[in-house]
Amino acid sequence: MSPLTALTYVLPHRALSSLARALAYSTNPSLKQWLIDTVTRKFGVDLSEAAEPDPRAYPTFNAFFTRALKPGARVADPDPRALLMPADGHVSQCGDIVDGRIFQAKGQAYTAAELLGSEADAAPFADGVFATVYLSPRDYHRVHMPWTGTLRETVHVPGRLFSVGTDAVASVPRVFARNERLACHFDTEFGPMVQVMVGALLVSGVETVWSGVEIPAYADAITRKDYRGKGIALERFAEMARFNYGSTVIVLLPRGAAMLAAGLAAETPVRLGQRLATRA
Repeated sequence: MSPLTALTYVLPHRALSSLARALAYSTNPSLKQWLIDTVTRKFGVDLSEAAEPDPRAYPTFNAFFTRALKPGARVADPDPRALLMPADGHVSQCGDIVDGRIFQAKGQAYTAAELLGSEADAAPFADGVFATVYLSPRDYHRVHMPWTGTLRETVHVPGRLFSVGTDAVASVPRVFARNERLACHFDTEFGPMVQVMVGALLVSGVETVWSGVEIPAYADAITRKDYRGKGIALERFAEMARFNYGSTVIVLLPRGAAMLAAGLAAETPVRLGQRLATRA
């Protein structure tokens, strides 16, 4: 564990993230432009793909961070059996959920029940498959649907806000099941599907297309919102949510629903719309 990761155990996670949020939403012209220019330069952000390629046109850093893409900048895999990658980034891990456990990194794992907040929510995904996708500061920070689904429920699970960088994932036990997160449960033609939006240090804002900002406020207890009967249906490849500041999205699929795409492995760079899995 690096000294910086060790330090995060004692840092005031929520206070620091609230400060970062205030900076991200500042309309001070000099401050917001300094933030945009610094991130663009340091991380090599490709603004030629953005619907608004002028870095000075964004009113806040968060508007830049959650920028839309030009039409056609990402396309869905044309195979109608393909479940789609939900975001740009790289694969942190992917594979089988073995006896309810999800692999995090060498020597580290957590349970689907810990991630989702209950054994009942995790039961449909026992022996299913998962993919964990990390969004870096250079990436497009909107998350889309792998498959067409109808929203059934969201579950806001309270937690810390550890970094989800490579060192933290390798050394902080159960980091994805400890961080503040929003689990979005969908019903699909193959059964349940869940996408979990995981917050992280300084990057903990989550907003959905159906209800707006979900995090913050930070939760003190598990909070459920029932959307059954509300008719919130999202098509394959449609935008689902965004990170106001980014982090990690975890997709869980039930056993027998699909096979992960060949070649997906830890550290594989991925783009929204490419094949995540193929329907069984």
